[in-house]
Amino acid sequence: MKKVLLSLFIAVAIAIPGSAATKYNSANRVQTVGQQLLTKNGIPSSNVKFTVVSDTPSNADFATTRVVNVSSSELAFAGNDNETAAVVANELGHIILGHGSKNRVMNLLESAAVTTDSTTTTNTTSTIQTFASDYQTSKADKDADLVAVNLMVNAGYNPLAAIVVYTKQTGTYWDAIVGRPANAEKALNIYDYISYAYPQKLKAGYSCNEYKIFLTYANTVVSERKSNKKLLNNYNKTYKKAAKTTANKIAKFKVRGGISGWDAVYGLLNAQ
Repeated sequence: MKKVLLSLFIAVAIAIPGSAATKYNSANRVQTVGQQLLTKNGIPSSNVKFTVVSDTPSNADFATTRVVNVSSSELAFAGNDNETAAVVANELGHIILGHGSKNRVMNLLESAAVTTDSTTTTNTTSTIQTFASDYQTSKADKDADLVAVNLMVNAGYNPLAAIVVYTKQTGTYWDAIVGRPANAEKALNIYDYISYAYPQKLKAGYSCNEYKIFLTYANTVVSERKSNKKLLNNYNKTYKKAAKTTANKIAKFKVRGGISGWDAVYGLLNAQ
């Protein structure tokens, strides 16, 4: 009996460190996953480095530094390579769309918008500041998400993982009251785009509780849409345009050698 107990003790002692060693670490996978996203999409990857940062990444200077900063707080919700790819691809989406560079362009224009008319200056500054904050808006992030979906699919990752990363996060009190998952609007935007552009990926699904819970919410929205011709037409129109736009943005980013249109504009303005 003592020999049996000793054997069990040894087995458990061996198993525990092994389990800890195999625990998924998203931060350690960022460089590998990031390179996969770039190379499989035909985007120049030479000298590109992926780093994990604790603050909010802007990546405005990617064109010169070739460094992609990825948020550690977002990576905290990634439990496998698909989910890490969702986080990294979102940052690449912002870079491809030039959101950070657009911010810098607007700052340059703000600096140049000097006039003796204080009223005009105030109005001009207010308008420019509105544009400059675009990177932080929900629309900018949702646009980046759709670019990210394309990058993930082309690189062999499951794009539904992006939904899981968002819905794993803490929702608001209002989310709880109305019975919807965290970041429901962003998650549904991704779901709808995948449904339109990559229906086979939607059919394949994603095996985790967070996605199952999200589907309960999404199915209600989709059912309502299908019964409303106006909503259905709007859905088709919106994501048909999105599919064309995202593909075009990625193609132009590759043609320019890994810089966005806003990067190019900033370079020209900054050289003057």
